[in-house]
Amino acid sequence: MNSRREHERRQRRRSSLIAAVSTLVVLAAVVVLVPRMPRWDRVKKSFFDVEQMRDSFPRLIDAFWLDVKIFAWTTPAIFILALLIALARNSRSPALFPVRALAAVYTDVMRGVPVILWIYLVGFGVPGLGLERPYNSPLLWGSVALAMTYSGYVAEVFRAGIASVHESQRAAARSLGLSSGQTMRFVVLPQAIRRVVPPLLNDLVSLQKDVALVSLIGPIEILRQANIDKAKFANFTPFIVAALIFLAVTIPLTRLTDYLWHRQQRRTTGTRVAA
Repeated sequence: MNSRREHERRQRRRSSLIAAVSTLVVLAAVVVLVPRMPRWDRVKKSFFDVEQMRDSFPRLIDAFWLDVKIFAWTTPAIFILALLIALARNSRSPALFPVRALAAVYTDVMRGVPVILWIYLVGFGVPGLGLERPYNSPLLWGSVALAMTYSGYVAEVFRAGIASVHESQRAAARSLGLSSGQTMRFVVLPQAIRRVVPPLLNDLVSLQKDVALVSLIGPIEILRQANIDKAKFANFTPFIVAALIFLAVTIPLTRLTDYLWHRQQRRTTGTRVAA
């Protein structure tokens, strides 16, 4: 057993060394070759202007807070709506067939139409009904469109988690006298939600990026602010700054997703999964 563990440690060290060397080679090639391109000076001035970065950064950070707010209030709405849809689709009573059918149609429609199209339809269409303030805000209805669309995807994640719980778990709960609702609440859902945490976090990463699409109907969030700065200064550097701000948020969340997935794999299979 000890020799096997020692062998695994050597293999991991060897793999890490190879990965480090190959990464350094690629980075060195980029550093050496890219500046030698014929129009690198023009590209550097247009996309990597340090002064423009310093000038745009405060405005982009301020605008990014709107992205954070949209993300913060749409995420709970998505999870609640998605869980209700998943429960509706997993209902087994014949009397609830219309509910199951409506839930299935909802998920198909939400996933079948691009997010940006839903943002246009809801963000421009609903305020066009003549609603009073603040209920005619494109920001509000753009956020609603995001929540509607993502709830269709997240509902399928929840539904897969519920379906992954073995039927014997339900049977055991019913034999102990639990009702169908109690079985779902106390036995099935806790296991299902724990199993789908990694894919749920993946959806959150995608949501954090797609929040920027709301800018297409008016709100000045980070993408719209970057576009304003680009038009004002005739320089694309603000887009690079915006991309770096997004990466500062999404990369840690992505790494957390990978960590949770690897931990789940170790718990279920007892084996180490390569990153």
